[in-house]
Amino acid sequence: MGLIIQQRALQAAGGLRQVLPVVRKRDRSLFDQIHRAMNSVVLNIAEADGNDAGTARARFASACGSAKEVRAGLQLAVAYGYVPTTKPRTSDDK
Repeated sequence: MGLIIQQRALQAAGGLRQVLPVVRKRDRSLFDQIHRAMNSVVLNIAEADGNDAGTARARFASACGSAKEVRAGLQLAVAYGYVPTTKPRTSDDK
């Protein structure tokens, strides 16, 4: 795997491992949407790697849109009370 962004996307997907089952129990439709969007992020990045510049740009744009969809889906899960809000970690957190 050559692209650092693909590695980061896979890490983000792994970060959903605990959240997705919780969302799935509460809202199957939202789970499906988040899950498909996260898959789209990783797969579009992989497809972009090695394509011509125009096609790669289009795949990266699709991945970006899907990443925003994942973020919005997670925000909905928090808004609906399916998962708790977590505060960002700071250097003071030990």
